[in-house]
Amino acid sequence: MNIARSELILGGQKSGKSRRAELLARAWLAQSPAHRAVLIATAQPWDDEMRARIARHQRERAERVPGMATVEAPSDLAGALARHGAAHTLVVVDCLTLWLTHWLMPMESEPNQPPALDWQAQAAHFFEALAASPGPVVLVGNEIGLGVIPLGREVRAFVDALGVLNQRVAAACRRVTLMAAGLPLTLKDDT
Repeated sequence: MNIARSELILGGQKSGKSRRAELLARAWLAQSPAHRAVLIATAQPWDDEMRARIARHQRERAERVPGMATVEAPSDLAGALARHGAAHTLVVVDCLTLWLTHWLMPMESEPNQPPALDWQAQAAHFFEALAASPGPVVLVGNEIGLGVIPLGREVRAFVDALGVLNQRVAAACRRVTLMAAGLPLTLKDDT
């Protein structure tokens, strides 16, 4: 499997996005005993269902890609990318959508809520860290703009912000893959 310097994997829920990222990490690890793989997880366990979902993902990922380490970074994605990026390390970020959610739609019960106004600064730091990363980076995100127009100003603003983020990340990445029904469709390949 050809590993791009940077790849954005987009798709709907249960489209195979994370599975493709895991396959890339497994292929990277198989290329050399010196290679490492790190998953930067952005999900937060706010309720019992999400805690169970995260635990299931951790178990399944450990079976599919036993050599991949996991780091949790729901808000400081740029810092995590800078800390864990290395020439011999493939970094998987799963997912950009939850990272954006953390900044634009924080949980009311979240201590030290980051102000949504900091989003632009966070995005700028993220793009700097992505450009500076010395090793390959695989970014996973949701494509949610294919459905009906959501009700509510805040939700429409979030869908718009995610669309803009996806466009900016796609422009910055060497490869962009759209997943549907577990099948990859290459939208861009500058490798």
